[in-house]
Amino acid sequence: MMAKAAAKKRTASKSTTLKTVFASEPRVALPGSSKAAFPGSTAGTAAKVRGTVTVSVIVRRKSELPQAAIEGAHLSRAQFRAAHGADPAAVKAVTAFAKEFGLEAKAEPERRTVFVTGSLADLQKAFGVTLYQHAVDGQVLRLREGDIYLPEQLVPYVEAVLGLDNRPVAKAHFRVAAKAGATNTSYTPVQVAEFYNFPAGSAKGQTIGLIELGGGFRAADIKAYFTGLGLAVPKVTAVLVDKAKNAPTTASGADGEVMLDIDVAGSAAPGANLAVYFAPNTDQGFVDAITTAVHDTVNKPSVLSISWGGPEPSWTAQARSAMDSAFQSAAALGITVTVAAGDNGSTDGETDGKSHVDYPASSPYVLACGGTKLVASGNAISSEIVWNETAANEGATGGGISVDYPQPSWQSAIAATKSGRGVPDVSGNADPATGYQVRVDGESIVVGGTSAVAPLWAALVALINAQSKATLGLLQPKLYASASASGFHDITSGNNGAFKAGKGWDACTGLGTPNGTALAGLLTATKTTKAPTRKKRAA
Repeated sequence: MMAKAAAKKRTASKSTTLKTVFASEPRVALPGSSKAAFPGSTAGTAAKVRGTVTVSVIVRRKSELPQAAIEGAHLSRAQFRAAHGADPAAVKAVTAFAKEFGLEAKAEPERRTVFVTGSLADLQKAFGVTLYQHAVDGQVLRLREGDIYLPEQLVPYVEAVLGLDNRPVAKAHFRVAAKAGATNTSYTPVQVAEFYNFPAGSAKGQTIGLIELGGGFRAADIKAYFTGLGLAVPKVTAVLVDKAKNAPTTASGADGEVMLDIDVAGSAAPGANLAVYFAPNTDQGFVDAITTAVHDTVNKPSVLSISWGGPEPSWTAQARSAMDSAFQSAAALGITVTVAAGDNGSTDGETDGKSHVDYPASSPYVLACGGTKLVASGNAISSEIVWNETAANEGATGGGISVDYPQPSWQSAIAATKSGRGVPDVSGNADPATGYQVRVDGESIVVGGTSAVAPLWAALVALINAQSKATLGLLQPKLYASASASGFHDITSGNNGAFKAGKGWDACTGLGTPNGTALAGLLTATKTTKAPTRKKRAA
């Protein structure tokens, strides 16, 4: 009866003008869209912009992704397109809505995104918001507070509306080492990969995608760095998202993040190509960069590395939902996503006296990467403890228990995660006092932070993918199996503030640091299978 009633309503809508369909409907808040006031701002100055603004409307899928696909029975791109891209009814509804309010709409069904473009006046009217502006650090931000309000009929089709507000949402998780001290040392990424027993050989045929929300790279730096290590210079491609640019400035800015990612990923996985996805540092830019990378059929990354994030409370529920959906798509397509767990200890930099984890590291669809302090003697690790240099103002690894995500099935045997998803899953050398030698804007510097661990694990995944001639996708179901203990160096000493290291998983270093060759054998013991072809659901 309900289906017949819905069909009748759709038929009636077709005979009604678009203006009647949307403009006369009651408005309701889009779930999860509520935005907090920007610190220090007042909603007194109306936002101004010349030309037009484009927002990203994330719409529902045709049908939900099966859990089996997310956890290993990967889909082909054709299977994904047929059953799990944008619901055509949702695209049609959003397009009609945009047209009524004088806005242009362009759909990218695989990304489940409808890009809606128009003047600020028309966008405010269409989405039921008031936009104001606020200047901070020389930049004029476009801001909103509270909820987005949509016509009642449209809400079930829409997962998120991103881009009305363009405040920064994430920080890069890297730290440049202080001036060398008596106890400081540093390593090349090649040395760290050797300490962790990465599989020998090449990652040829693999592409590692790097998500960057600022900064840039210079080809001369890449050539000089890899030549200096005696390695072939990797192919590095800049992919520009939402009008962002490859815009290098100085070593003290976001260039340090970009070059750390390139230098670590490229040298720890020799032979791999690198695709660097530059996007604005906004919730829209972050999500658009990830969906671009996941559905990039030109560069075809098999693993993505993300070294940017922010405390869970700083994100809207709709932004997290949209990003989680993108990570689910990545997993279903066999793409692994590695994410830095943060550099500010168990508080994640918040000042409310509570413990917080960093997002997107806390998403259950990514591999969260924490940090250690590694000291080597010759070619072997002599000691390794939790990275915590807060006493010297040199940061500490993020980690803890999520308040936004429940315990995943693969952490069910861990008592400490009963109340929520535990972060991190794994770890690696991150202390700037034992950091990585990199080259940024013509300068050789030492850099640490969990930003180094995400590309390091991405490099390991690329090497394993190349050897197995398959893609791993979501790693956790296998990593948390009891047999995987031999694939890790368990870190049992140190803390990140509220949490202490101990035997087995802990909220500082996860399962531990990798024994790469052993992990390669464990992760490829069972071949990944393709999910069966699914019939397309009727729209």
